[in-house]
This record gives sequence, structure tokens and C-alpha cells, in this order.
Amino acid sequence: MPLQTDPNLPEPPRSAVDSLAGPAFLEFGTSWCGFCRAAQPLIAEALAMHPDVQHIRIEDGSGRRLGRSFNVKLWPTLVFLNDGAEVSRLVRPRDSTAIERALAQIDPGS
Repeated sequence: MPLQTDPNLPEPPRSAVDSLAGPAFLEFGTSWCGFCRAAQPLIAEALAMHPDVQHIRIEDGSGRRLGRSFNVKLWPTLVFLNDGAEVSRLVRPRDSTAIERALAQIDPGS
């Protein structure tokens, strides 16, 4: 079951994220955040080379526990996971190269 989130739906529990199999990355942010919107083309460009990585967008904000459990302070925060364990993270990435390097750590075969 994919863990895509919608701001109108409850966020996935931390236990579901911790039990993810394979490479995945969480994107914490909001739809109105300028930094988040600016990162979208960078994320898309880097993800194009990693089609097997699960991308999970998490609408973050007040009252949202998942972001707090990952100690998210600024948006967007990208958390790269392998089998549910954090491998690396990027906060407010400015180029697709940094995202690509982080993706290569969790999906080296691509």
C-alpha cells in the first residue's frame, strides 16, 4: 500500500513509515510554502533517474506528529530511507544534484 498523503487525510503513522521496504523518501512541506514549490522541479528531475524509489509527500504543520517525530524544522525537508531507516536528509535543497546524490545512496542500482 503506497503511503501518499493528502492534506485532507490523516498522515501515516510512524510505524508504517518505519516498516517501509526498499528505497523511499519523505518530502515534508506544505502546498503554500515557496521553498517547497521551488523544490518541485528539482525533485522531479532527480527522481526521473530513480523510478523505483517511493516518493511520499507529507503535508506538515501544526498538529502533525510525523514531521515532529523526524525533527522537521524547515520546509521542505527530504528524508531518504532504506527499509524504513533514515540514510540521509536534505533541508531546502537548492539543486537537483544534491537530491540525486541522496537518492543514489538509497538506490545505487539506478
